[in-house]
Amino acid sequence: MPLLPILLFAAAALAVIDGVIRVRGRGTPLLAVIEIIVAGLVIVTFFTSIPVAIITLVIVMGIVLVLQLVLRGSTRRVGVSLTVISLILTAIYLVLALNWIHVPGFN
Repeated sequence: MPLLPILLFAAAALAVIDGVIRVRGRGTPLLAVIEIIVAGLVIVTFFTSIPVAIITLVIVMGIVLVLQLVLRGSTRRVGVSLTVISLILTAIYLVLALNWIHVPGFN
């Protein structure tokens, strides 16, 4: 079984958890809701097909994660670490999925 889908599923699951933590926190939860929706759609693509390409969803998820990191507001360190880990996994997925780097066993 290729490891690339597992990597994407872990990134999306962490993004959903991060979004839920941010929605429950202070500040404007608009980006957190967008993060939950996009990461949820990424998870849904594992079980059914949707009319949006998975790469598009992953790029949007990465942009939202970067915005969450820059505009973090008053979140605890757990929220920041979840965002950073999810962002790193998303970036690794994009690099490997777009064949910028070819690693045997991942692609």
